[in-house]
Amino acid sequence: MNPILNQNAFFVKEHVGLLKAANNYDILEPESGETILHCREERLGIFTKILRFTDYKRMTPFDVEIKTPQGEPVVRVKRGISLFLSKVCVFNEKEERIGGFKQKFFSLGGKFTLMDARENPVCTLKGKWTGWDFKFITDDGVEFAHVTKKWAGMGKELFTSADNYVLELAEQVPHDSEIRQLILAAVMCIDMVLKD
Repeated sequence: MNPILNQNAFFVKEHVGLLKAANNYDILEPESGETILHCREERLGIFTKILRFTDYKRMTPFDVEIKTPQGEPVVRVKRGISLFLSKVCVFNEKEERIGGFKQKFFSLGGKFTLMDARENPVCTLKGKWTGWDFKFITDDGVEFAHVTKKWAGMGKELFTSADNYVLELAEQVPHDSEIRQLILAAVMCIDMVLKD
């Protein structure tokens, strides 16, 4: 696993543009503003591109690759066509499936169960329907991570725009754990599945 995933705070910045079909993001180190990862959706078919501009956008497949600025793979997130609920697969830098997520049915604000490669639940992503506030919580109530539009650090507040947010991982999430890859992949899915 890439050691960049062992830090506990990530600033996710979406690329915005008129007539943009692909989901593209940069992940920055919040304190320095340095770009540490690129998230790109480069393998879009023409039919998918067309559907991205319709009401069917949330149903379209996606294939997002998260890489270092030098092009080294870190995580890949894939989903096929989604008619009702999303089932997303996550792959590590070696293209090995390390787990995925399943969207919960009838959840206000959105909800995913994160699962390991053997389909065992790891934690649940829960969101507030009133805004951009999501938490990754285990069945016994331990919070692994928090995603928000507002971040407090180094004595200052960073308020993000509609397309930007901050992921903060808890200290108890082990370094070099696939849980970190699953959480980062799920954060990319919040925007593509629940918020678009």
